Amino acid sequence: MVTYSILAMLGLGMAAAVLLAAASKVFAVKENPKIVAALELLPGANCGGCGFAGCEGYATAVVTNPDVPANRCCASSSEAIVALAELVGKTVAEADPLVAMRRCDVYAGNVAQRYEYQGIPSCAAASLLRGGTNTCSHSCLGYGDCVRACPFDAMHIVGGLACVDIGSCTGCGTCVSACPRGVLELIPARARVCVPCNSRDKAKAVTEICDTGCIKCGRCVRTCPAKALSVVDGRIEIDHKLCLSYGRDCREACVDACKRLILRRIDLLNQRVEQAPASTSEQEKSEAPEAPAAVIQQAQEATKEQPHA
Repeated sequence: MVTYSILAMLGLGMAAAVLLAAASKVFAVKENPKIVAALELLPGANCGGCGFAGCEGYATAVVTNPDVPANRCCASSSEAIVALAELVGKTVAEADPLVAMRRCDVYAGNVAQRYEYQGIPSCAAASLLRGGTNTCSHSCLGYGDCVRACPFDAMHIVGGLACVDIGSCTGCGTCVSACPRGVLELIPARARVCVPCNSRDKAKAVTEICDTGCIKCGRCVRTCPAKALSVVDGRIEIDHKLCLSYGRDCREACVDACKRLILRRIDLLNQRVEQAPASTSEQEKSEAPEAPAAVIQQAQEATKEQPHA
């Protein structure tokens, strides 16, 4: 009886194996060789800077969708972009490379601390507690959420502030998404002017806590001949395309017009590390230890639900 049972089980197993083998051939999805080749040309960073979930998603889209350009990968070299374009039969225009920039300089502004934070070493978590450790509720907290998020090791905490390694930054925007306060933004590497102030507060509130914070007086907006500056959602924004297309004839008039010295000339292409602190206190903040990824994610989700101070 046992022998019959064993033979029956073996027969059922063999029948199932034959059926599975036949089904795998009938329902097999043929892999597009172009997608495989495109994926090999991509860096494999899966940073999401192209707008897709990862390199495989972008490789599939650039091969199958005629509307997806071949130069969306910010981490690829120009040679790899050209090779990808030739593979999928698309023309590419040279894109203006982007880099991350920190819109904050608490040292130049002499921004004081409200209290000593001893909680989870995460900007998302610290910002939930009484608006953060600094008296400016829009400033860089320096606990390194952007550093942990950056897939290219282009972000570092220097003197308690997030600093960008221009040589390593690909402009993928991962750090921008990780910052709970919107302190980081992407700008063209050729940009000539920046506004290292993220405050959306009114003039009196800004002057009470920061020596150089932007008070939105509008002098730079009125002075700019290219009309590249404007106040958007309570802070000065620069349309770098308008600024760069106008050329250097303006001699950065907006910078000279700023009495608070918050508009500054920059030359990122000849600068290795962008925006190190202008000055540091006698006791610099030490780099915060890394928080568990799950805890950071929970804190970031909680931050999104909270209204900005």
